Amino acid sequence: MWRAFVASLALTVFAQGSMAQARNIVITNDDGLSNNVVALYKALKAEGHDVVVSVPCTNQSGMGTALKIGRPVVPLEAACRADAAQPGDPGTGAMTRQDLVAGDFFYVDGTPTMAMLYGVDVVAAKRWGKAPDLVLSGPNEGQNVGAIILSSGTVSAAQGAAVRGIPAIALSAGGRTVDDKAFSNPDSARVAQLSAELVGRLDKLAGEASLLPSGMALNVNFPDKLEGAKWRSARIGTYNAYELRFVDDMAASSSPEMVAMAKEHGMEIPHLPGLSAQRDTGTPTAMQADDESVVYKTAISVSPMQAGYEPVAFEGWGRWLVGALNSDE
Repeated sequence: MWRAFVASLALTVFAQGSMAQARNIVITNDDGLSNNVVALYKALKAEGHDVVVSVPCTNQSGMGTALKIGRPVVPLEAACRADAAQPGDPGTGAMTRQDLVAGDFFYVDGTPTMAMLYGVDVVAAKRWGKAPDLVLSGPNEGQNVGAIILSSGTVSAAQGAAVRGIPAIALSAGGRTVDDKAFSNPDSARVAQLSAELVGRLDKLAGEASLLPSGMALNVNFPDKLEGAKWRSARIGTYNAYELRFVDDMAASSSPEMVAMAKEHGMEIPHLPGLSAQRDTGTPTAMQADDESVVYKTAISVSPMQAGYEPVAFEGWGRWLVGALNSDE
């Protein structure tokens, strides 16, 4: 059934005005104000949706589900990414960059999950008086596939919405979709249009119902080369695109590709201890051919995720274990 659903995403490209209804959508991410977010906002608005953006002030990649519980968000000490807000501005609020639509773009000096919650609990509540119909997290600047999603702020923000019962999708694009000045990267525009088409298809399939089944979120990854890419269902699986290791010298342990990607993001990998991410160069097994870490390289991988830790697939095993624990044998 799931494969049939994903296949239906690619049947037709829906024309303007073909949606069942406009949706209230919160866009969040873990990168801060990015070219990808602005492009997605424009694509969704063009389809008639009501959209607000709530993202971290600065890049929070790898922060996962981190929260600053009980600590107030104080005024900014430094500017947000892409000049979304300036030093001295409140720790949360509307962005002040002049080329953004006033009242639609917001920031939080906090983690990705905090930015999502601000968008849902504050911005959406004031705007619509209820939770949004959909939370879109991303598109991230770099794919989130395999085990690395456990630390992904992009995926965690979507998961945080899903456990609240809000339909949520994590979106991730290639790492070279960065353009903080002009917001004109062509790959970002294409990823945004494809993402808007995904929302439109879900809307058409759902009708008046929720966009996704209860207890499920989606992890969607776009390949670096978008031309001709088709939708394809994929498991999160056991094959990993990246291997994380703690090393004594991050720079010496990084591949040329990772060094180049860091420079594109305005960073330089230091000769200091820390986490190193290397691409897994091993050959996937036949059992891993449908893993998203393999699929995303040539197709748009669409992977269902269980919301939180609700025991769906293994609840029978859990009952068996408890029975064994309670047994006198």
